[in-house]
Formats: sequence, structure tokens, C-alpha cells
Amino acid sequence: MRIAVLGAAGRMGQALTRALHATPGCEIAGGLETAGSPAVGCDIGEIAGLDPVGVSITDDPHALFAHAEGVLDFTLPHATTEFVALSAQARIVHVIGTTGFSDEQLSRIDAAARHATIVKAGNMSMGVNLMAALTKRVAEILGPEFDIEILEMHHRHKRDAPSGTALMLGEAAAQGRAVALADKAVRTREGETGPRAEGDIGFATLRGGDVVGEHSVIFAGPGERFELTHIASDRGIFARGAVRAALWARGRPPGLYSMADVLGL
Repeated sequence: MRIAVLGAAGRMGQALTRALHATPGCEIAGGLETAGSPAVGCDIGEIAGLDPVGVSITDDPHALFAHAEGVLDFTLPHATTEFVALSAQARIVHVIGTTGFSDEQLSRIDAAARHATIVKAGNMSMGVNLMAALTKRVAEILGPEFDIEILEMHHRHKRDAPSGTALMLGEAAAQGRAVALADKAVRTREGETGPRAEGDIGFATLRGGDVVGEHSVIFAGPGERFELTHIASDRGIFARGAVRAALWARGRPPGLYSMADVLGL
């Protein structure tokens, strides 16, 4: 499968290139960077710390999408919403690991999924997606006397908060409780907040250093506390999950899929 990497010179772009190079059945179709980037024209393999692979990074998305069967996209929300329109035109697979979308941007992704096969997830790792499935199940079993709090930490450069993974876990908890996350999410606490409302799903965000990603879902009840935790120490887990998603999506009808679909969860 000919797969291209968007944002090829970034940390995740390089990890995606290495994952593609190591996966049988995949061919690196190219890489994309913004005009003016020093990586444009360079060999994508060398940028990722590999030997040259004979494929250069371009700043022309139209040519790249016309040549690829799928793209891996861990860029920025405004860029991803432009790229999905190109995937829809080309009728190709688009794997989205970007987070932090607005409602309007999510609507544009939904519209593109009428023609492109899109796999979108707040986290591409197998472990986190299993954690989301467990979170939903635990939330179903434990009663409202158990308060749900979601704690996440990422590196200092992350732009959005709470993380896409934290929101995915919050959505899983809300589904388990049969409520809408928008009605129960508490993202900030400051000053005189009063007692915690029953049924709230709280979020706490930490940023610092080079933390790849740490997430915990805490179920705090009377006399006991139950916690689910996932710690990522290597971006390669997200890259390998994205490549797996692209291979799974090949040949499937247009639509918006998740990693739960890819993993059969």
C-alpha cells in the first residue's frame, strides 16, 4: 500500500516514516511539509534517521495525494481539515491522529468521510484503546457513588488540552454511564467551586518536559478507589497503530471509523 506522511519532518512524522519503512506491505509514497521548510526536497528516509529511501519530501499536497493510496496525518486541526478534502477528492484512506478540533472542523471531517475512508482516533495505541473499552465497562458497573476523574500529562510542546486521549476516555466513561459528556464534563476548577456534583466527569491537565503521554481514569468511591493507567514512553506505538489502521482501512467503503473498529473492540 502506497502511504504518504503529512508533516513528515516533525517528531511524529519521523516516527510514522520509520514505522512505514519497517512494515511489510507498505511503500512510502512521499512526505509533505509546508512551503519554505528546510526539509522540502530532502529524502524522507534521511529526515527520519534512516538510510535514503529515494523519496523526497514535497510541499505540493495535490501531487502527493494523487499518487498515494493513503495518508497518515498527525498535523494541526486547520491543516487536517484542508487535507481531508483532498482525500475525499482522491477517494483514498486518511488516518487522523490530530487532536484539538473545533465543532466546525469536525463537521468538515464528517463531510469528507462521505467520499474518503477516514480512521480518526484521539490515540492510535492498542493499549489506550483497550483502556477506553475497560473505562466504558467499569463506568457501566460502578454506581454514581463512584466519582470519575481523568488525569493526563504530556510534553511541554503539546498545544491542546485536555488531550484527545483524555477526551476519548471521558467519552467512554460517559457512554458507560449513558450520559452526554458535554453535560457532565468539568475541565477547570478554581476558587470557591462548592461540593463536587454527582455524575461529573472531571479532567485535570499537566504539561512539562518530554513526557510522551500518561493517562489515568480514577473511579473514587466511598472507602476505595479504582484506577486505570496507561503510560506511553515511545511515540512508535502511535505510529505503528496508525500504519495498522491504514492497512485495515484499505478497500473499505468511505466512512468515519475509529481505532475501536480497527482493533475489533
